[in-house]
Amino acid sequence: MKIALVHDHLAQDGGAEKVLKSFSEIWPEAPIYVWLYDKDGANPYFKKKDIRPSFIQNLPFAKKMYKRYLPLLPSATESYDLSEFDVVLSDTASLGKGVITGINTMHICYCHTPTRYLWSDKDIVIDRWERGKIIGSLAKIYKTYLRTWDRLSVDRVDAFIANSRFIAKRIKKYYRRDSVVIYPPIETDRFKLADKIGDFYLIGGRLVNYKRYDLVVKAFNRLGIPLKIFGDGPAYKELKKMANSNIEFLGRISDEEMVKLYSQAIAFLHPQVEDFGITPLESQAAGRPVIAFGSGGALETVILGKTGEFFKYQEWEALAETVIKFKPESYNPLEIKAWAEKFSEQIFKDKMKSFVEKAYASFKEKNN
Repeated sequence: MKIALVHDHLAQDGGAEKVLKSFSEIWPEAPIYVWLYDKDGANPYFKKKDIRPSFIQNLPFAKKMYKRYLPLLPSATESYDLSEFDVVLSDTASLGKGVITGINTMHICYCHTPTRYLWSDKDIVIDRWERGKIIGSLAKIYKTYLRTWDRLSVDRVDAFIANSRFIAKRIKKYYRRDSVVIYPPIETDRFKLADKIGDFYLIGGRLVNYKRYDLVVKAFNRLGIPLKIFGDGPAYKELKKMANSNIEFLGRISDEEMVKLYSQAIAFLHPQVEDFGITPLESQAAGRPVIAFGSGGALETVILGKTGEFFKYQEWEALAETVIKFKPESYNPLEIKAWAEKFSEQIFKDKMKSFVEKAYASFKEKNN
């Protein structure tokens, strides 16, 4: 079985890229097709892999401003020559599922979400173009075209895998397709229990607006409790400007530092709505509880009263109240870690390998 991997763009190291890395470890000979590849922004692991970027790679300033080429992304997605492969596995949160395959090639899509900026998120990418009458009108027209293209591209997928039950519902809603749920991998072996817990709460990841770090900063400004924030992103300067002295910004940190922070924190904070959410499970792999907004993937990865707590309203007051009432001593680190082990990387790899092999065998039998 000859397999190819398809990813939207390889220019950062987020949750989707961790899934891609696992796929590449399962099928190490599989080439990886992307719109563009930024060696500096991506995980160093991919430097030794067979990366095959589209024509977007050669356009001016593409690595830093690829979103400006949004009108060209459907064409870039359709440009890959995948004729030599038996299976194409796309790992996508955007348009990557729109690749064109032949009748003898099976296309399996691991879907992180139906294209967010077209269906469920009004605060990223394309809506920023909609300022001003002329540009705004053109952007809205093009958004309609992209929605049509995205919806039609779904018919090119032979089988869908969702990264959570939450996303399976979105796939059913927007694409009218059923899907199998296989949770993303967590490198649980990296995390250890700490001998002593610190006096701080923790949050971190990509500092972008939709993750609602602002709620946490506002809450802890008023609580005065130590808070550590790791990571970088567009919202970094704004968040730091509004934060009081009890809030420490750590920027980008090493994996070793991150593991230590997770294990020593009183609890990890998760104020956003995520499709799945890897960081809360990393915290639990280190034996520490999570305080999360009760929506999205967190409802599948955090067990109320056993591995964490939920706050009901996505407001700083609700978060602050939950922190005030929070009793970390009532949580058992060993039980928390045992729960996180159910999401281990090895379990993910075993499930993915089994699914792809069985799905392709069935596809091949029907095509004969």
